[in-house]
Amino acid sequence: MTSLNALTYISIVALVLVALSVLASSIRIAKEYERGVVFRLGRMIPLKGPGIFFVFPFGIDRVRMVDLRVVTLEVPPQEVITSDNVTVKVNAVIFFQVMDAQSAIIRVYNFAEATSQIAQTTLRAVLGQSSLDELLGSRDKINARLQSIIDGQTEPWGIKVGTVELKDAQLAESMVRALARQAEAEREKRAKIIATDGEFQAAQVLANAAEIISTQPAALALRYMQTLLDMGSNQNSTIVFPIPIELIRPLLAAPVPMHRAAAASEAVPTNGAEPLRVATAKS
Repeated sequence: MTSLNALTYISIVALVLVALSVLASSIRIAKEYERGVVFRLGRMIPLKGPGIFFVFPFGIDRVRMVDLRVVTLEVPPQEVITSDNVTVKVNAVIFFQVMDAQSAIIRVYNFAEATSQIAQTTLRAVLGQSSLDELLGSRDKINARLQSIIDGQTEPWGIKVGTVELKDAQLAESMVRALARQAEAEREKRAKIIATDGEFQAAQVLANAAEIISTQPAALALRYMQTLLDMGSNQNSTIVFPIPIELIRPLLAAPVPMHRAAAASEAVPTNGAEPLRVATAKS
């Protein structure tokens, strides 16, 4: 009787342990950012989670947990030949998110690997249609085009590609030197254009000033006088300054000729005598 009771007790304990193990294997907990895709005897049932949920043990239900957070995927460096036949090694980073957990599981074997492969092929295709100048100067447009193409291909998988960013473009050493020479030549060209434009504007101003001065003889004379003053500031130099005929032309064109005017000069002696009057004879 005692052995029978002991056997019964052991059986009950064993049954309890089995029940507890079955219960433990039936309990699943999904975090807030997770969803459980459950296959019951091979057929998919509605999503489970977040929180606690129960499944049938012994292989009746199989659960795949899917993370719904944004995933950062780095695309390995790709050697690309641009449209102007320049070899560039480019890498990129993709930010995507699973929007439909069931589609991400049943429509593609490995959605992360598939997204990476699609990104690599699309990267080579798009950059192969772009020139080096577009790659270096129009990255925003290239990023937007990459995002649109990759997102269109991953949308049936329930994956949303939010952003695609080109990280780095590595050029050959010879191409780097060629770009440096091109940039230097471009800067020299701009400097020459600016200097030539300044000389042209200065010539225009001088031409306008000369035109205004040429209509005003007095202004021309004042300009000559100012030049004399500027040159005479240094007393240790001897300056030969030609007087233009325009400055004395008004004297030559007097209204009364000099040979018809009577000129008289008075000489005042120092001894208080009568002043001596000298008259010029008429011709």
